[in-house]
Formats: sequence, structure tokens, C-alpha cells
Amino acid sequence: MATSDPIAFPDAARSEFETTIEQLVTQAQRVLQTQGRLRALLRANRLVVEELELKEVLRRIVEAALDLVDARYGALGVIGPDGRLEQFIHVGISPDDAEAIGHLPHGDGLLGAVIDEATAIRLENIHSDPRSVGFPEHHPPMEAFLGVPIRVRDEVYGNLYLTNPVSGSFSAEDEELVGVLAATAGIAIENARLFDSARRRERWSSALADVSAALLSGDSDALAVVVEHVAALIEADLVQVVIEGEAPGTVEVAAARGEGSDALKGASYPAEGTLAGRVLASGEAALFDEVKSVDGVGVGEGFGPTFVVPLEAFGHSIGVLSVSRLPDAPRFSTSDLAMATEFGAQASVALELARGRLDREQLELLDDRSRIARDLHDHVIQRLFGAGLSLQSLAARASGGVRDGILGQVDAIDAAISEIRTVIFALSTPTRGAEDSVRHRLLDLVTEAGEVLDATPRISFSGPVDLLIRDVLAEDVTAVVREALSNVARHAQASQVEVDVSVDGAELRVRIDDDGVGFEPNGRASGTHNLAVRARQLGGDCTIATRAEGGTRVLWRVPVTENGVA
Repeated sequence: MATSDPIAFPDAARSEFETTIEQLVTQAQRVLQTQGRLRALLRANRLVVEELELKEVLRRIVEAALDLVDARYGALGVIGPDGRLEQFIHVGISPDDAEAIGHLPHGDGLLGAVIDEATAIRLENIHSDPRSVGFPEHHPPMEAFLGVPIRVRDEVYGNLYLTNPVSGSFSAEDEELVGVLAATAGIAIENARLFDSARRRERWSSALADVSAALLSGDSDALAVVVEHVAALIEADLVQVVIEGEAPGTVEVAAARGEGSDALKGASYPAEGTLAGRVLASGEAALFDEVKSVDGVGVGEGFGPTFVVPLEAFGHSIGVLSVSRLPDAPRFSTSDLAMATEFGAQASVALELARGRLDREQLELLDDRSRIARDLHDHVIQRLFGAGLSLQSLAARASGGVRDGILGQVDAIDAAISEIRTVIFALSTPTRGAEDSVRHRLLDLVTEAGEVLDATPRISFSGPVDLLIRDVLAEDVTAVVREALSNVARHAQASQVEVDVSVDGAELRVRIDDDGVGFEPNGRASGTHNLAVRARQLGGDCTIATRAEGGTRVLWRVPVTENGVA
């Protein structure tokens, strides 16, 4: 039986069939790969739009782009108002390497080219492009480069930079995919911006409500309240309120919080040429990227981004609010300035309302003080005076010890009337300008002395004390009484002290009596010597002696005229 030959196909036909199968498999793999990359793009888009925190959105954009094209290093540069990089978010470089590299890029070289051209740039090797300026020391090596702009509507917000893909180079498909991701990133950034703006506006509104409540409660320093709340609200290194100074052409730091604030509080400097002076004069807010010296704003040397907004209400200028950051810190945006200006305007209204409330309370207090003073004068003094006259009448008909006792009580009533008149004067004189009144100075002085003595000294005045005791003479009288009371507290062991200040004719007399152990002429005399020197310099004298009834009397006398010291 013959063996049959095997069935065979022509070689050419089989080759065409296998080629077709291979092409179909290749096309299927490309479809699957493209489908996978599209799915990766969808995942990347979803990751980017899920977050509303702006900083987190920016980082997610970089991370999603790296995963999409399988690259090792990525960064996103945020463009500032001057067209240079303001922020630089990087992924892939370790914290130690980033610290070793030092400062972040400014937007030169290829990074600047993407900014300037606002179009995608794809390179096989960074170093072969003439626009490359190289890398700083400790920077990891980079070769293939892809830079894509991120647009928010018609504005270029920043640029996405990718380097060192695993495949060795970026393809046109990589560029297209990253461009689509950048478009989605623009939408996500816009949403994050709106969310951030709404949240910051909410914080400003909440701070304003807290400031208004604190100011209207009347329990705090108004300007310090504003500074404290602004410092807690915004990321700043120094916040201060600057007002017009007492001297013409000067400004003064009324409240401050932050770097060097302790040294700044109460500081006064010329207004001319300063930011604070400029805003005070113009009433318009100002935003600056850098303040180099104290002549710029009064915040001290070395401050960076700064804005100054006016504090005005009802046509009245209160001062300016100045907020500063250290150099190389993020700049303040125009949105920050707008919100701060609105806050300043509304806080100024609260400040004025608080001032009006305080003025109204002070007026009510003055009315009460005046009413009490009138009642003391019209009723209490008159009754005491009548009682004194009655006692004098009884004394005229009495004899011996009874008469002396009655007259002693009459003297006590006269002393009480003198003290009540002193109280009436203190109640009737407005608090404003009290520093110019020697009566108020001495009343405050004896009140302070009461904290170290067994009892608050009694003080009385007679004659035109405030009319003739002014300026330098008032300083001397205050110093004399302070020194005498200090000596009593240290040496006299007294339980009662009386101070009498009188102007009679052409002489001013200051008498201080105590019921202590008496005067020791051989004791330490530095304090008493000062009293005598002050008197001699004014053409007067000072005597210190033990009283017959016990204790010590200091009598300080100087001549006076209608114009003060003779």
C-alpha cells in the first residue's frame, strides 16, 4: 500500500496570514495600551478634581502627571504678578536633597521659556537646548523634559514640568495626555481658588464679628484687639496699627504683634516718606513686595511682602493697619488686600462706635460726679457748717475741759469740711487733662502711699493751688510730697499722716504731719537734704522737727507770684 503525501500550503499564503495575525495582535495591544492610558487619564482627572484645598490640588496635579507618563520627577510652578515663579511644588526629590539644593528656582532657563512662550516644550535632553542654564549643586541629574502651561480661563496660572520618564523620552502622546490633564487642572485650580476665597472671606467676617463684640464690650484695648485678631487670622510675621503722633508730622505705633513688636509699641518716627504716612495722607490701601528699612513703614529692617490699609470711619482717620511677612515668604494677593481693606473699613466703624460708647459712659460718669459734688456742697457741707456753729455757741457757754472738748470737735468738723471740699474739686474736675492739675497728682500720690502706710494720708488744699502751682513748680511740689511720704513709710512708724497744701498771699506752704516716733536730726539725711535743696533753689526753706504732741512735721515753703515761682 502506497504512503499518501501530507497536505501542504503554499509558503507565500501562510506568510501573509501570519503577518495579518501579527498586525491584528499589535493593533489590539495598542488599543489596550491606549485604553489603559485613557483610563489612567480619567483616574488622574478624578484625583485632581476631588480636592478643594489649593495646596493639595497643586500637589495632586503633579503626582497624577507623574503616574500618567511614568516619569520620575515633577513640579508645578505658580506664576506671580511679575511673571516669575512665586511658588514651586516639587515631587520626586527627597527632603534632604531639596534642602541641599537650597532656594527654589526663580523661573530662568527652560522654566522661564515655558512661562514666556506659554506653550508646551518637549525635549529629548535638557542639556542640548540652548535655553538650559544647568542645575545648582546637589541637584539630581535630569535629561528628558516636558513642560506644559496650566491655564485658568485666559490666564496662565502656572506650568507643569516633568523629567526623566522610565521610557527614556516623552512621546507626542505623552504631551497630548499631559495637556489634557493640564486643562482639567485649570478647572480644579479655579474651583480651589473660589473655595479658598470663600473660606478666607468667612474667616475675615468671623474675625470682624469677634472684634466688634470685643470692642463694644468695652473690656479691652480697642487697637490691641484689632491687631490680635488680624495676627491670628492671616499668616503674617508682624501686624501693627500706626496712628498720627502727638508731634506734627510724626506717626506712632499704637499696637503691634509679631517680630520685634515689643520694641515697636509706642515708637514714634517722622511720617514723611513712610508707607504708613502715605496711606494716612491718601486714605488709599497699598501693597508692596518688599520693605527694606525702617524708613519704609516703621516695621524694622528685613521685612518682605507688606500691605497697609487705612482705618477710617465717618470721615475721621483713626490710623492704618500694616501687615508684613519676612523676606522670601509668599506674597500677599490683591484678594488679601481687598479683604483686609473691607475688614479695616468695618472695624473702623466698630472702633468709632466703641469710642462713642466710651465717651457716653464718661459723660454719664461726669454727670454722676457733678451731682454728688453738688449734693456734698449743698447739703453735707452746709449741715457740717451749721453743726460747727452750734458747737461754737455751746462752747461759749461752757467752761473748763468741756469747752476745750467742744472746740476740738469744731476743729475736727473744719478739717472734715476741708477734706470734703478737696473731694468736691476732684469730682467736679474732668478727668481729661488731669495730668496738668497738681491737685490730681497729689491725690493720686496719697492714694498710692496708702498701700504702704497703715492708712491713706489725709490731704487738704487751700487758696488758688491749681492757678499758681503749675509746670516746674508742680513737679517740685509733687516730688516734695513723694519724698516726705516715702520717709514716713520708711522711718516714722506712723499710723496717721496729714498733708496740707496752701497758697496764702505770696507764699506756697506744703505741710506733712505724722504721729510717728519723731525726727532724728542725726539720722540719714539724703531725703531731707533733697527737700531743702529744692526749697533753696526756689528761694524758700524747709524745716523738719518733732511736734510737741509727738510725730514729725515737715514744712516746705517757697515764694510765689501770679505767674508761679517768684
